[in-house]
Amino acid sequence: MKLQLSKPESNLLNADVTITGSKSDTNRLLLLQSVFPSIAVANISNSDDAQVMQEGLATTAGEVDIHHAGTAMRFLTSYFASSPGMAVLLTGSKRMKQRPIQVLVDALRTLGADISYAENEGYPPLRIKGKELEESKVSLPANISSQYISSLLLIAPKLPNGLELELVGKITSVPYINMTLSLLNALGIKTHFEGNQIRVYPKTHIEATNFVVESDWSAASYFYSITAMAEVGSEIRLSSYKEASLQGDSALVKIYQQFGVQTTFFEHSISLKKVSIPEKEHIVCELSNAPDIAQTIAVSCLGMGLSCHLTGLHTLPIKETDRLAAMKTELEKFGASVTIDHESLSLAPLETLRENQTVATYNDHRMAMAVAPLALKVGFIVNNAMVVSKSYPDFWKDLIKVGFGIAKT
Repeated sequence: MKLQLSKPESNLLNADVTITGSKSDTNRLLLLQSVFPSIAVANISNSDDAQVMQEGLATTAGEVDIHHAGTAMRFLTSYFASSPGMAVLLTGSKRMKQRPIQVLVDALRTLGADISYAENEGYPPLRIKGKELEESKVSLPANISSQYISSLLLIAPKLPNGLELELVGKITSVPYINMTLSLLNALGIKTHFEGNQIRVYPKTHIEATNFVVESDWSAASYFYSITAMAEVGSEIRLSSYKEASLQGDSALVKIYQQFGVQTTFFEHSISLKKVSIPEKEHIVCELSNAPDIAQTIAVSCLGMGLSCHLTGLHTLPIKETDRLAAMKTELEKFGASVTIDHESLSLAPLETLRENQTVATYNDHRMAMAVAPLALKVGFIVNNAMVVSKSYPDFWKDLIKVGFGIAKT
């Protein structure tokens, strides 16, 4: 479906938005709940990714199709491999079959897993026969996606001897690793993380525990971008968030201070307020701990006539699309000058945006949502707009609440 986006009647915004639970937290907790049924989880994400994760965890045999859900592919690979009696073909979309998974498969095989490639070596689909994994020591490159690492950490408590994981090189996803370890600790599972060594101890039983999933900071990023581009005095309130968040994307609070956005925390919500015009004309961010907000930041800079240099983006080319190449292509439609390499994006300042462009989304939810705030400045069309359901099904409804004009075309 195509949507025509147009400017709000006023750029002085005032709105309240409720965002469901974090996809990252939800999928971790759903897997842990399958291992330890005594866990109860509330405020789970209403995203497509969470839905396919739930469906996958309920399957014991046959084909499991996770479509575009990279997190589900990584987490379920370890879950099925470590669950005796499972016999599944884990597959996904055409793009998913192009996303590498060999580093995780090799690690699981080291632990004793029975996994084979159904089509191309190193890529899904995977044939997995679940078994008890007797080995407990494995190593991974430290600069890979944290989802590979978390995938192993989440099954570690049910391994007979737990897990000793060595990360080789410089670690680039510490917040998401800590998120996973913190969830394990909250369940009474003993862990130890020092230097490049992680140890998770085995656990056979968990006392009844209730979890309430914090709302998704990645989803909040689009409202930070909107607030940044709005008039001074604009305010958007989001629920439910907490100041001591485990999500890496909570780095938004400090990053968007550079854009004149002030965050105020309340008991179960945050207020984003545009308090000033940015003093800086050039934004520099190292985002290896929060690469999913790179697209949002680049769009904010474009809409505000700022330049930027964003680094630490080495995982973006293997996401739902090559996000660096896709951002270059789509932002240049508006007249931007964008330079990319394997791990960075640079944007030159632009005074006037081209109107009435058509933005492609590449089956990538973040492409659609990251670009959407530009409608504060110019009208444009978004192709395949409902791709947002992967992580945020209510996104367009919430933009209407904020004041955007959105119509089918």
